Amino acid sequence: MGKIKVTPCKKDGKVISGLYIVEPTVFTDERGYFMEVYNKKDFEEAGLCMDFVQDNQSCSVKGVLRGLHYQKQYPQGKLVRALKGRVFDVAVDLRRHSQTYGMWYGVELSEENKKQFYIPEGFAHGFLVLSDVAEFSYKCTDFYHPGDEGGLIYNDSEIGVEWPIEAGMELIMSEKDKKWGKLSETFSFEF
Repeated sequence: MGKIKVTPCKKDGKVISGLYIVEPTVFTDERGYFMEVYNKKDFEEAGLCMDFVQDNQSCSVKGVLRGLHYQKQYPQGKLVRALKGRVFDVAVDLRRHSQTYGMWYGVELSEENKKQFYIPEGFAHGFLVLSDVAEFSYKCTDFYHPGDEGGLIYNDSEIGVEWPIEAGMELIMSEKDKKWGKLSETFSFEF
């Protein structure tokens, strides 16, 4: 092992089961850098045994807030990272029987820190773009299924996500993302 560092995410003294920060080893020299973004063997040695079936990439401008999304019948685990720029990435535990149900965790992902965030099935996910432009990539454990999507409103007071919204920052959201409901009004996973 040694090629990746995997850190379980904690909030308020509680480990949020299945949620991890993944940091690859980065090799730098006068030419630039090299890193393995994903190596199945290294992930399995670290206890992360998932199969990815779809890769997605988006490009967004500062102030874009995407989320908080999930799929109901076909939940997706996601390994996410910022290829360019900076984002504040958030996961919310929607597993009804989890000790951390309704708890959120956020991390800044950037092209500089090269951190990745693994969000398992049973979580809502979203991010806010902090830089002028951000390119964002995510590997998924299940395919996107139109008509199976759900979401939480980004500013649900029941969850209390502390988004780093700068003074004067105008949020740019899809119409769909503006209409999601609160935690108490939404779907939860029975695992």
